[in-house]
Amino acid sequence: MSKAANTDIRREETSLNLPNSITVLRILLIPVFVWLYLENTPEDIFWAGLVFSIAAFTDFLDGYFARRSGQITNLGKLLDPVADKLLVASGLILLVQAQQVAVWLAIVMIARELIVTGARAVAANEGFIVPADSLGKFKVVGQIGGILCLIFQGAWPEAQVLLSSIGIILLYMALVLSLVSGWRYLTLIFKKISPQYW
Repeated sequence: MSKAANTDIRREETSLNLPNSITVLRILLIPVFVWLYLENTPEDIFWAGLVFSIAAFTDFLDGYFARRSGQITNLGKLLDPVADKLLVASGLILLVQAQQVAVWLAIVMIARELIVTGARAVAANEGFIVPADSLGKFKVVGQIGGILCLIFQGAWPEAQVLLSSIGIILLYMALVLSLVSGWRYLTLIFKKISPQYW
């Protein structure tokens, strides 16, 4: 392969194409969500939930456009899960502050994300990318759904008990999926990095 072709591939994998731009938008929406939620009025909490929903929906959009246009890049594979983790972590931290989520639950979930992200960075440094698996995607859906229910209960007091119950159940389901998928990621990564120990 020619030097020019290699340069084109590197440029394609690092360029801010449409899917990657959508991922960056998700990251930029996080401080907007935090600011609205901290205003702590039912109206602002509603808008915070709406912004959180839009940010979460961009996770579907960037993947859809990446697959449809064939613009699946290493940058996107690394940036997309980081954006997901930042969004979920910000939601969990705010809900802990509002005493709607147990501290230990948020710590376990966030710690899992940090460990897996660190392991994926090591894998990337070794020359291979670990894509998101199906359990990880279901885990994100559970986290997003649970966080949204707990956010919107502040905007709709009449449905507070129902939304709180659904939100907590979804988060506990997401916790189980989080631990299982985290273990799968770590075993896959360490099998590639240190195959002699497996």
